[in-house]
Amino acid sequence: MIPVKGFAAERVGAPLEPYAFQRRDPGDYDVLIDIQYCGICHTDIHQVTNGWGGSVYPMVPGHEITGTVSKVGPKVTRYKIGDKVGVGCFVDSCRTCEPCKNGLEQFCSGGMVATYNGVERDGHTRTQGGYSNKIVVDENYVLRIPANLHLDRTSPLLCAGITLYSPLVHWRAGPGKKVGIIGLGGLGHIGVKIAHALGSEVTVFSHSRAKEIDATRMGADRFYATSEQGTLENLKGYFDLLINTVSSPTDLNSYLEMLALDGTMVLVGIPETEVPLGAFSLIGGRRSLAGSLIGGIKETQEMLDFCGKHNIECDVEVIPIQKVNEAYQRIIKSDVRYRFVIDSKSI
Repeated sequence: MIPVKGFAAERVGAPLEPYAFQRRDPGDYDVLIDIQYCGICHTDIHQVTNGWGGSVYPMVPGHEITGTVSKVGPKVTRYKIGDKVGVGCFVDSCRTCEPCKNGLEQFCSGGMVATYNGVERDGHTRTQGGYSNKIVVDENYVLRIPANLHLDRTSPLLCAGITLYSPLVHWRAGPGKKVGIIGLGGLGHIGVKIAHALGSEVTVFSHSRAKEIDATRMGADRFYATSEQGTLENLKGYFDLLINTVSSPTDLNSYLEMLALDGTMVLVGIPETEVPLGAFSLIGGRRSLAGSLIGGIKETQEMLDFCGKHNIECDVEVIPIQKVNEAYQRIIKSDVRYRFVIDSKSI
Protein backbone atom coordinates (compact mmCIF):
# COMPACT_ATOMS: atom_id res chain seq x y z
CA MET A 1 0.00 0.00 0.00
CA ILE A 2 1.10 3.58 -0.70
CA PRO A 3 0.92 6.16 2.11
CA VAL A 4 -0.81 9.36 0.97
CA LYS A 5 -1.31 12.77 2.50
CA GLY A 6 -4.45 14.76 1.82
CA PHE A 7 -7.19 16.96 3.21
CA ALA A 8 -10.59 15.53 4.09
CA ALA A 9 -13.96 16.39 5.58
CA GLU A 10 -14.38 13.98 8.49
CA ARG A 11 -18.14 14.54 8.77
CA VAL A 12 -20.89 16.69 7.29
CA GLY A 13 -20.36 20.34 8.13
CA ALA A 14 -16.75 19.80 9.20
CA PRO A 15 -13.91 21.89 7.73
CA LEU A 16 -11.35 20.17 5.55
CA GLU A 17 -8.36 19.09 7.63
CA PRO A 18 -5.13 17.07 7.12
CA TYR A 19 -5.87 13.39 6.54
CA ALA A 20 -3.52 10.44 6.05
CA PHE A 21 -4.70 7.38 4.12
CA GLN A 22 -3.45 4.71 1.71
CA ARG A 23 -3.75 3.99 -1.99
CA ARG A 24 -3.36 0.54 -3.54
CA ASP A 25 -0.09 -0.43 -5.13
CA PRO A 26 -0.29 -0.09 -8.94
CA GLY A 27 -1.70 -3.20 -10.58
CA ASP A 28 -0.88 -4.46 -14.06
CA TYR A 29 -2.68 -1.62 -15.84
CA ASP A 30 -2.41 1.13 -13.22
CA VAL A 31 -0.34 4.29 -13.15
CA LEU A 32 0.79 6.10 -10.01
CA ILE A 33 0.45 9.86 -10.43
CA ASP A 34 2.23 12.45 -8.33
CA ILE A 35 -0.45 15.11 -8.12
CA GLN A 36 0.78 18.63 -8.75
CA TYR A 37 -2.50 20.53 -8.96
CA CYS A 38 -6.19 19.97 -8.29
CA GLY A 39 -8.95 22.38 -9.19
CA ILE A 40 -11.76 23.17 -6.75
CA CYS A 41 -15.13 22.46 -8.36
CA HIS A 42 -18.45 23.66 -6.93
CA THR A 43 -19.36 19.97 -6.88
CA ASP A 44 -16.77 19.55 -4.13
CA ILE A 45 -18.73 21.95 -1.93
CA HIS A 46 -22.05 20.21 -2.67
CA GLN A 47 -20.48 16.87 -1.76
CA VAL A 48 -18.66 18.01 1.38
CA THR A 49 -21.82 19.66 2.72
CA ASN A 50 -24.04 16.75 1.59
CA GLY A 51 -26.05 19.27 -0.43
CA TRP A 52 -27.08 16.61 -2.94
CA GLY A 53 -27.33 13.81 -0.39
CA GLY A 54 -25.42 10.54 -0.43
CA SER A 55 -22.12 11.85 0.93
CA VAL A 56 -19.92 9.41 2.85
CA TYR A 57 -17.16 10.50 5.22
CA PRO A 58 -14.27 10.87 5.66
CA MET A 59 -14.15 12.41 2.18
CA VAL A 60 -11.14 13.64 0.22
CA PRO A 61 -12.66 15.75 -2.59
CA GLY A 62 -11.16 16.72 -5.92
CA HIS A 63 -11.67 15.57 -9.51
CA GLU A 64 -9.70 18.11 -11.54
CA ILE A 65 -6.29 16.47 -11.18
CA THR A 66 -3.07 17.11 -13.06
CA GLY A 67 0.38 15.71 -12.36
CA THR A 68 3.13 13.44 -13.61
CA VAL A 69 3.39 9.67 -13.84
CA SER A 70 5.85 8.31 -11.27
CA LYS A 71 5.27 4.56 -11.64
CA VAL A 72 3.52 2.25 -14.11
CA GLY A 73 2.20 -1.29 -13.89
CA PRO A 74 3.94 -4.02 -15.92
CA LYS A 75 1.26 -4.11 -18.64
CA VAL A 76 0.76 -0.36 -19.05
CA THR A 77 1.26 0.77 -22.66
CA ARG A 78 -0.28 4.24 -22.80
CA TYR A 79 2.01 6.12 -20.40
CA LYS A 80 5.56 6.20 -19.14
CA ILE A 81 7.25 7.74 -16.11
CA GLY A 82 7.41 11.54 -16.42
CA ASP A 83 4.34 11.96 -18.65
CA LYS A 84 2.06 14.94 -17.94
CA VAL A 85 -1.40 13.51 -17.24
CA GLY A 86 -4.80 14.30 -15.81
CA VAL A 87 -7.68 12.56 -14.05
CA GLY A 88 -11.24 13.81 -14.23
CA CYS A 89 -14.56 13.02 -12.59
CA PHE A 90 -14.41 9.22 -12.76
CA VAL A 91 -11.75 6.54 -12.50
CA ASP A 92 -13.53 3.43 -13.78
CA SER A 93 -16.76 2.05 -15.25
CA CYS A 94 -18.17 -1.36 -16.15
CA ARG A 95 -16.62 -1.22 -19.65
CA THR A 96 -19.18 -3.65 -21.08
CA CYS A 97 -22.50 -1.74 -21.31
CA GLU A 98 -23.50 0.12 -24.49
CA PRO A 99 -22.60 3.58 -23.14
CA CYS A 100 -19.13 2.37 -22.13
CA LYS A 101 -18.55 0.66 -25.47
CA ASN A 102 -19.59 3.88 -27.22
CA GLY A 103 -17.19 6.09 -25.25
CA LEU A 104 -19.88 7.46 -22.94
CA GLU A 105 -18.55 6.06 -19.67
CA GLN A 106 -20.15 8.90 -17.72
CA PHE A 107 -23.51 7.26 -18.46
CA CYS A 108 -22.33 3.73 -17.57
CA SER A 109 -25.35 1.50 -16.93
CA GLY A 110 -23.58 -0.06 -13.96
CA GLY A 111 -22.58 3.35 -12.63
CA MET A 112 -19.30 5.11 -13.28
CA VAL A 113 -16.81 5.02 -10.40
CA ALA A 114 -16.54 8.61 -9.21
CA THR A 115 -13.05 9.88 -8.44
CA TYR A 116 -14.19 10.54 -4.88
CA ASN A 117 -17.24 9.71 -2.77
CA GLY A 118 -17.59 6.60 -4.89
CA VAL A 119 -16.94 2.86 -4.64
CA GLU A 120 -14.40 0.93 -6.69
CA ARG A 121 -15.51 -1.96 -8.89
CA ASP A 122 -14.60 -4.36 -6.07
CA GLY A 123 -17.78 -3.14 -4.38
CA HIS A 124 -16.30 -1.95 -1.09
CA THR A 125 -13.20 0.27 -1.51
CA ARG A 126 -14.10 3.93 -1.16
CA THR A 127 -12.56 6.33 -3.67
CA GLN A 128 -10.73 9.41 -2.46
CA GLY A 129 -9.92 12.37 -4.65
CA GLY A 130 -7.33 14.87 -5.68
CA TYR A 131 -6.93 16.99 -2.56
CA SER A 132 -3.98 14.70 -1.96
CA ASN A 133 -0.43 14.16 -3.18
CA LYS A 134 -0.76 10.82 -5.02
CA ILE A 135 -3.40 8.80 -6.85
CA VAL A 136 -3.46 5.38 -8.55
CA VAL A 137 -5.69 5.04 -11.62
CA ASP A 138 -6.17 2.50 -14.42
CA GLU A 139 -4.40 3.80 -17.53
CA ASN A 140 -7.66 3.66 -19.51
CA TYR A 141 -9.11 6.42 -17.33
CA VAL A 142 -6.08 8.73 -17.42
CA LEU A 143 -5.80 11.66 -19.85
CA ARG A 144 -2.74 13.02 -21.63
CA ILE A 145 -2.05 16.75 -21.18
CA PRO A 146 -0.83 18.59 -24.31
CA ALA A 147 2.76 19.75 -23.96
CA ASN A 148 1.96 23.45 -24.43
CA LEU A 149 -0.60 23.61 -21.60
CA HIS A 150 0.35 24.50 -18.02
CA LEU A 151 -0.72 21.94 -15.42
CA ASP A 152 -2.17 24.50 -13.00
CA ARG A 153 -4.31 26.26 -15.62
CA THR A 154 -5.26 22.95 -17.22
CA SER A 155 -6.56 21.12 -14.15
CA PRO A 156 -10.07 22.68 -14.26
CA LEU A 157 -10.43 21.47 -17.84
CA LEU A 158 -10.80 17.93 -16.43
CA CYS A 159 -14.28 18.87 -15.18
CA ALA A 160 -15.24 22.41 -16.15
CA GLY A 161 -13.69 22.12 -19.60
CA ILE A 162 -15.39 18.89 -20.63
CA THR A 163 -18.66 19.95 -18.97
CA LEU A 164 -18.85 22.83 -21.47
CA TYR A 165 -17.10 21.27 -24.46
CA SER A 166 -19.40 18.25 -24.63
CA PRO A 167 -22.74 20.10 -25.00
CA LEU A 168 -21.23 22.75 -27.27
CA VAL A 169 -20.05 20.06 -29.67
CA HIS A 170 -23.10 17.81 -29.27
CA TRP A 171 -25.51 20.66 -30.09
CA ARG A 172 -23.26 21.81 -32.94
CA ALA A 173 -21.98 25.17 -31.79
CA GLY A 174 -19.93 26.72 -34.57
CA PRO A 175 -19.98 29.31 -37.35
CA GLY A 176 -23.41 30.85 -37.84
CA LYS A 177 -24.67 29.71 -34.42
CA LYS A 178 -25.72 32.16 -31.71
CA VAL A 179 -24.64 30.75 -28.35
CA GLY A 180 -25.42 32.18 -24.93
CA ILE A 181 -23.45 31.27 -21.80
CA ILE A 182 -25.45 31.86 -18.61
CA GLY A 183 -23.11 32.57 -15.72
CA LEU A 184 -19.46 33.62 -15.97
CA GLY A 185 -17.87 31.51 -13.26
CA GLY A 186 -15.63 28.47 -13.21
CA LEU A 187 -17.76 26.71 -15.82
CA GLY A 188 -18.95 29.68 -17.83
CA HIS A 189 -15.60 31.32 -18.44
CA ILE A 190 -14.14 28.26 -20.09
CA GLY A 191 -17.36 27.82 -22.08
CA VAL A 192 -16.87 31.29 -23.56
CA LYS A 193 -13.35 30.42 -24.67
CA ILE A 194 -14.39 27.11 -26.23
CA ALA A 195 -17.51 28.49 -27.95
CA HIS A 196 -15.44 31.33 -29.39
CA ALA A 197 -12.79 28.90 -30.66
CA LEU A 198 -15.53 26.85 -32.31
CA GLY A 199 -16.53 29.95 -34.29
CA SER A 200 -19.86 30.78 -32.64
CA GLU A 201 -21.24 34.22 -31.87
CA VAL A 202 -20.94 34.21 -28.07
CA THR A 203 -23.10 36.10 -25.59
CA VAL A 204 -22.51 36.11 -21.83
CA PHE A 205 -25.18 36.59 -19.18
CA SER A 206 -23.93 37.60 -15.74
CA HIS A 207 -25.64 39.17 -12.75
CA SER A 208 -23.82 42.50 -13.06
CA ARG A 209 -21.37 44.19 -15.42
CA ALA A 210 -18.40 43.55 -13.12
CA LYS A 211 -17.03 40.83 -15.42
CA GLU A 212 -17.77 42.47 -18.78
CA ILE A 213 -14.15 43.31 -19.61
CA ASP A 214 -13.08 39.77 -18.73
CA ALA A 215 -15.82 38.29 -20.92
CA THR A 216 -14.70 40.34 -23.91
CA ARG A 217 -11.09 39.30 -23.36
CA MET A 218 -12.18 35.64 -23.34
CA GLY A 219 -13.95 35.96 -26.67
CA ALA A 220 -17.51 37.11 -25.92
CA ASP A 221 -19.17 39.19 -28.63
CA ARG A 222 -21.96 40.44 -26.35
CA PHE A 223 -22.47 40.84 -22.62
CA TYR A 224 -25.69 41.36 -20.66
CA ALA A 225 -26.29 41.97 -16.97
CA THR A 226 -29.37 40.03 -15.86
CA SER A 227 -29.94 42.49 -13.01
CA GLU A 228 -30.77 45.21 -15.55
CA GLN A 229 -34.49 45.44 -16.20
CA GLY A 230 -35.73 44.18 -19.57
CA THR A 231 -32.53 42.35 -20.53
CA LEU A 232 -34.10 38.96 -21.16
CA GLU A 233 -37.32 40.30 -22.67
CA ASN A 234 -35.41 42.19 -25.36
CA LEU A 235 -33.69 39.00 -26.58
CA LYS A 236 -36.70 36.75 -27.10
CA GLY A 237 -36.26 34.27 -29.93
CA TYR A 238 -32.59 35.12 -30.56
CA PHE A 239 -30.39 32.16 -29.56
CA ASP A 240 -29.79 28.79 -31.15
CA LEU A 241 -28.17 27.39 -28.01
CA LEU A 242 -27.99 28.40 -24.36
CA ILE A 243 -25.70 26.72 -21.84
CA ASN A 244 -26.88 27.32 -18.28
CA THR A 245 -23.94 26.94 -15.89
CA VAL A 246 -25.64 28.38 -12.80
CA SER A 247 -25.84 26.08 -9.77
CA SER A 248 -28.43 28.17 -7.93
CA PRO A 249 -32.15 28.32 -8.78
CA THR A 250 -32.87 30.46 -11.88
CA ASP A 251 -35.94 31.42 -13.89
CA LEU A 252 -35.68 28.83 -16.65
CA ASN A 253 -38.81 30.06 -18.39
CA SER A 254 -37.40 33.52 -19.12
CA TYR A 255 -34.25 32.01 -20.59
CA LEU A 256 -36.16 29.47 -22.67
CA GLU A 257 -38.09 32.28 -24.33
CA MET A 258 -34.80 33.69 -25.63
CA LEU A 259 -34.39 30.59 -27.81
CA ALA A 260 -35.18 30.71 -31.51
CA LEU A 261 -37.39 28.12 -33.18
CA ASP A 262 -35.98 24.66 -32.39
CA GLY A 263 -33.40 26.16 -30.04
CA THR A 264 -32.05 24.28 -27.03
CA MET A 265 -31.07 25.23 -23.51
CA VAL A 266 -28.68 22.80 -21.84
CA LEU A 267 -28.36 22.60 -18.06
CA VAL A 268 -24.89 21.83 -16.70
CA GLY A 269 -25.20 23.54 -13.31
CA ILE A 270 -27.02 21.55 -10.63
CA PRO A 271 -29.02 23.54 -8.03
CA GLU A 272 -29.69 21.84 -4.71
CA THR A 273 -33.42 22.62 -5.04
CA GLU A 274 -35.85 22.03 -7.90
CA VAL A 275 -36.83 24.91 -10.19
CA PRO A 276 -40.27 25.45 -11.81
CA LEU A 277 -40.81 24.92 -15.52
CA GLY A 278 -43.75 26.13 -17.61
CA ALA A 279 -44.90 24.15 -20.63
CA PHE A 280 -45.61 27.25 -22.73
CA SER A 281 -41.92 28.22 -22.64
CA LEU A 282 -41.15 25.04 -24.56
CA ILE A 283 -44.24 24.65 -26.73
CA GLY A 284 -44.17 28.19 -28.13
CA GLY A 285 -41.05 27.69 -30.21
CA ARG A 286 -40.65 23.91 -30.36
CA ARG A 287 -37.81 24.50 -27.95
CA SER A 288 -35.87 21.88 -26.02
CA LEU A 289 -34.58 21.77 -22.47
CA ALA A 290 -31.72 19.31 -22.07
CA GLY A 291 -28.99 18.29 -19.68
CA SER A 292 -25.39 17.24 -20.12
CA LEU A 293 -22.99 15.42 -17.81
CA ILE A 294 -19.22 15.86 -18.31
CA GLY A 295 -17.96 13.56 -21.11
CA GLY A 296 -16.41 10.18 -21.76
CA ILE A 297 -12.68 9.47 -21.84
CA LYS A 298 -12.39 9.78 -25.63
CA GLU A 299 -14.25 13.08 -25.72
CA THR A 300 -12.31 14.44 -22.74
CA GLN A 301 -9.05 13.72 -24.54
CA GLU A 302 -10.52 15.37 -27.64
CA MET A 303 -11.32 18.44 -25.53
CA LEU A 304 -7.79 18.60 -24.12
CA ASP A 305 -6.30 18.31 -27.60
CA PHE A 306 -8.68 21.04 -28.85
CA CYS A 307 -7.62 23.30 -25.99
CA GLY A 308 -3.99 22.55 -26.74
CA LYS A 309 -4.50 23.44 -30.42
CA HIS A 310 -6.22 26.73 -29.53
CA ASN A 311 -4.08 27.55 -26.46
CA ILE A 312 -7.12 27.52 -24.19
CA GLU A 313 -6.44 27.44 -20.47
CA CYS A 314 -8.48 28.38 -17.42
CA ASP A 315 -8.15 31.61 -15.47
CA VAL A 316 -7.09 30.40 -12.04
CA GLU A 317 -6.03 31.48 -8.57
CA VAL A 318 -3.51 28.98 -7.23
CA ILE A 319 -3.65 28.44 -3.46
CA PRO A 320 -1.98 26.25 -0.84
CA ILE A 321 -4.23 23.52 0.55
CA GLN A 322 -4.28 25.29 3.91
CA LYS A 323 -6.54 27.95 2.37
CA VAL A 324 -9.11 25.50 1.03
CA ASN A 325 -11.81 26.29 3.60
CA GLU A 326 -11.41 30.00 2.91
CA ALA A 327 -11.63 29.26 -0.81
CA TYR A 328 -14.93 27.41 -0.31
CA GLN A 329 -16.44 30.47 1.35
CA ARG A 330 -15.20 32.70 -1.42
CA ILE A 331 -16.68 30.41 -4.07
CA ILE A 332 -20.06 30.59 -2.35
CA LYS A 333 -19.77 34.39 -2.55
CA SER A 334 -18.64 34.22 -6.21
CA ASP A 335 -15.35 35.78 -5.15
CA VAL A 336 -12.96 34.03 -7.53
CA ARG A 337 -11.83 34.67 -11.10
CA TYR A 338 -12.42 32.04 -12.16
CA ARG A 339 -11.27 28.80 -10.59
CA PHE A 340 -9.30 27.99 -7.47
CA VAL A 341 -6.53 25.46 -7.98
CA ILE A 342 -4.71 23.72 -5.12
CA ASP A 343 -0.94 23.52 -5.35
CA SER A 344 -0.38 19.97 -4.12
CA LYS A 345 3.20 20.70 -3.14
CA SER A 346 1.68 22.44 -0.11
CA ILE A 347 0.08 19.23 1.18
